[in-house]
Amino acid sequence: MTIIEKAIGKRCDEGFIVVAVLWILAALATLASVYAIYVANTVSAARVHDDRIQAQALVSAAVELTAYRLTAADQETRPTRGAFRFGMGGANVAVDFRSEAARIDLNDASKQLLAGLFAALGARAADAGYFADRIIGWRANAGGGGQAAGNEASAYRTAGLSYTPRGAPFAHVGELWLVLGIPPQLVERALPYVTVFSGQPSINVLDAAPLALAALPGMTPELLNAVLTQRGAGRQNGEYVLGMLGPAQGSATLDGSKATRVRVRVAFQNGRMVDASVVILIPEDADEPFRVLSWRNDADGPLDDEPPRAGLR
Repeated sequence: MTIIEKAIGKRCDEGFIVVAVLWILAALATLASVYAIYVANTVSAARVHDDRIQAQALVSAAVELTAYRLTAADQETRPTRGAFRFGMGGANVAVDFRSEAARIDLNDASKQLLAGLFAALGARAADAGYFADRIIGWRANAGGGGQAAGNEASAYRTAGLSYTPRGAPFAHVGELWLVLGIPPQLVERALPYVTVFSGQPSINVLDAAPLALAALPGMTPELLNAVLTQRGAGRQNGEYVLGMLGPAQGSATLDGSKATRVRVRVAFQNGRMVDASVVILIPEDADEPFRVLSWRNDADGPLDDEPPRAGLR
């Protein structure tokens, strides 16, 4: 091999080494970038996890403070609604609580009240009555319902559904999605105004949302506006508001229920927010001050069964 050939071969080997080194450097740079992204995502996830843990503790504190406010008064003077705020651990917490009597109970409401709700939501009168019948059919005792219960179950089979009515009280408002014939859009609109925790056939006219009040039998837009104006004067005007309702008084009350819904919003300084909705029961003559009937936060999904509250905006 000549000297020229040896020189050319040496240069080729050196060029190969340079290319190999460049490939290695590029690979290392890529790995470094991937690792940096991984570390950043891990840190971010850890912060979110820490926020969730802190939010859980703050929601628990909000529920306990609400229970204290409720149990500090006797049953006759106990507030049926209220709101307060507090700060802790670098977060601001807004709390709004309201008796479940502000909602229409799927298990105890009359056909008139249920039909009124769907009419207020935009259903035609005939359809609203049909939806109310299906709700009552769902909750009716299958063992004692006789032919009516059998016909209700048959209607579900005819519709090709793989299930039949519960034949017992609604266990959760989410069961409304399963009731035969109610359009999904109406179910979604109804959820913020119904409950299974009130235990009362009537709704509290001082605490109920305007749309729930619109469900009362015989309610007109003019009467609704008058009721909303008068109830702004507070509980001392309650009896007068009831008197304005006329025959609809049978579906209205000034009393709260033993169950209270606590809406909590936790706002962190980093901009993150956590919403929660907790239903508690204040038992009489029990060892524990309260019991939790339902606990949901936005990590479980959107709180689509919650109407907007002024105190939480």
